[in-house]
Amino acid sequence: MARRAFIAGNWKMNSTAEEGVTLTNELLSLIEDVADVDVVLAPPFTSLDRIGNIIKDNPVRLSAQNFFMEPEGAYTGEISAAMLLGVGCVHVIIGHSERRQLFGETDETINKKTAVALNTGLKPIVCVGEVLEEREAGKALEIVTGQVRKALLDINSEDMGKVVVAYEPVWAIGTGKTATPDDAQEVHRAIRDLLVELYNRKIADSVRIIYGGSVKPDNVDSLMAMADIDGALVGGASLKAESFARLVNFQPLD
Repeated sequence: MARRAFIAGNWKMNSTAEEGVTLTNELLSLIEDVADVDVVLAPPFTSLDRIGNIIKDNPVRLSAQNFFMEPEGAYTGEISAAMLLGVGCVHVIIGHSERRQLFGETDETINKKTAVALNTGLKPIVCVGEVLEEREAGKALEIVTGQVRKALLDINSEDMGKVVVAYEPVWAIGTGKTATPDDAQEVHRAIRDLLVELYNRKIADSVRIIYGGSVKPDNVDSLMAMADIDGALVGGASLKAESFARLVNFQPLD
């Protein structure tokens, strides 16, 4: 089954609103002829409104990097799903390894956020991935499929059509290290096989599973050539218009 490619740029805690506007305008000029890839930008909260206004008449979609699962209330410093929808967000990243490691998010938290996002109208990009010690111990598939199983607990078949799963080996994020295409494909295949078990083959074949972890112009083509890698969640390379445009214009190797 042919799945539409999905390339998302996660700016993390980088760029002011003005810098984000400049970056977005530069990027749009470089990818205006791209018609067969879903392109998503995830700027910081402070830039969402301005970036959203720039891309609202463009195929590029807006994503938040995180949100809080309660609809409103005394939660100083937090942002709700409804607030994100109000500034034009279509997607939200959930469970990024930095949220897990630095802010204590658990599989249970991620599952609840996924359900809230779907119920509110946001499409979640659910992140999973093993740390280096787990990979070296031969537990990568066990850890990752366990995270997927917990993240999708009680998520129904209809909602799975709105979910993107992002495999991000923690040891490859921001380190310059990248899983080999074959290593990444092995994990992506295991995730897809799990989706067959949890749902059915039709749903499993339709869900997009993307790779994150030091994706760059010099490795995107080989990664995108893999049968079960449907796109990329990009960090550093999304902060420069030319490098991100090159990822969007990937050319899978034969």
